[in-house]
Amino acid sequence: MLIPALDLINGEVVRLKQGDFARQTTFHNDPVAVACDYAKAGAEFLHIVDLDGARDPQKRQLTLIQRMQTESGLRTQTGGGIRTREDIADLLNAGVERVVVGSSAVKDPALAASWLQEFGSDAIVLALDINIDEQGQRWLATHGWQEQSDVRIEDLLGELIPAGCRHVLCTDISRDGMLTGPNVPLYRDLKVDFPEIIWQASGGVSGLHDLTDLRAVNCDSVILGKALLTGKFTLEEATECWQNA
Repeated sequence: MLIPALDLINGEVVRLKQGDFARQTTFHNDPVAVACDYAKAGAEFLHIVDLDGARDPQKRQLTLIQRMQTESGLRTQTGGGIRTREDIADLLNAGVERVVVGSSAVKDPALAASWLQEFGSDAIVLALDINIDEQGQRWLATHGWQEQSDVRIEDLLGELIPAGCRHVLCTDISRDGMLTGPNVPLYRDLKVDFPEIIWQASGGVSGLHDLTDLRAVNCDSVILGKALLTGKFTLEEATECWQNA
């Protein structure tokens, strides 16, 4: 599945360069209209990152997210600063199908496991941001990539798969927003190592050939952000490529 992504700040569609709020580009002032356009282009799912909510959960843009879902008819997965059980419940009650959980799971795997057991495998997407060192070790970053943990992706999944983890969105930080191509070998290896996971590749897609490459390594889904916003290709073109790869 191809999943368009929209990052939101103050009711607008933006992109941050490698997670840096100081390097923000605003693309649209009407996220609802963009979501509707993606729906008309054939999208089934929408990935929403509430960056206001990530910085301050009290400023979560729930009303806007509900409008994006209602007016577009798209199913959504939504995240940004998910820290408590109540954060998850609020988004699910607002109509979000899957809540995206990132830093909280890395910091407290037991808490994430309890959420998976309470809300179910299909209600939570684990969002894992990876820094790969010179030895090929895959370390997880937290807090919008601002902090490096001492946790490897395989260690965290070893704890959360038994709790029901099924959906994982994985980003190679060095590729995200750079339009330099995704880290195809990373997703190939992850799919082999953890075949029970439904993998979402995120970061770096710049052309249709990237989709062909990801399809070739059996990646389940791809997040499309900057490439769509900057017109590298249309969602219709991407969908045709994905289906025919």
